[in-house]
Amino acid sequence: MYPGVPDRHLPSVTALTARSVALSTLLGYHPPALPVSALVKVGELLGIADRATRVALTRMVKDGDVTVVDGVYRLSERLLRRQAEQDALTSPPTRRWTGGWEMAVVTSTTRPLAERVALRKSMVRHRMGELREGVWLRPDNLSRELDGIIADQCQFFVSHHSDSPNLAASLWDLAGWAAEADRLLSVLGEAASLAEGFMAIAEVIRHLLLDPYLPDDLLPAGWPGDLLRERYADFNANYSERLRRYSSG
Repeated sequence: MYPGVPDRHLPSVTALTARSVALSTLLGYHPPALPVSALVKVGELLGIADRATRVALTRMVKDGDVTVVDGVYRLSERLLRRQAEQDALTSPPTRRWTGGWEMAVVTSTTRPLAERVALRKSMVRHRMGELREGVWLRPDNLSRELDGIIADQCQFFVSHHSDSPNLAASLWDLAGWAAEADRLLSVLGEAASLAEGFMAIAEVIRHLLLDPYLPDDLLPAGWPGDLLRERYADFNANYSERLRRYSSG
């Protein structure tokens, strides 16, 4: 499941709606296609009424989020691309870090509020840390292309810093992220019901997308990022099969 790209501007995963449950369910399936009966049953797990799910699906078709043929709902081409991007963002490809930092400096001077908000969300999604207003940094250890929102508003530089560990610690709350990861490891271990599993997966993915994905040299001792990803992968594989059996029963 995937509750959407998370950052501080988005609601908590506990604020589930009929639309978010249906969309998260489809985004979690490969291939992302389910009959309406299955989506209704998943919604019922989270306290979403049958009618509310059906109304949400109708609106999602109208909005171009999904298509429907013979009662089977599938992600649209646009959201198929989003699914692929989200799968990659959970565990992005890396390259050997040689000490450099990516720096994006906002150079656009007159930006409407919507553009500023979109840029901030995009920076968070691409795991950039804000040094100060208009200056974003991260170690250059990720192999990915930044999207057009960033490219249109920023100039890019490669930089170095005399104390990279302290710089990283100033850009991200590493202790806070690690503490939440430890809590989520316990949540995964304790989630017994399908409803608890749904919420656990949503929380874990939300947190993994906020992992700065730093080089090992910049991580505190005992960093739980890899362990959380491994436990999540195992849990999700088992949960997906359980949910598939439930929704098709």
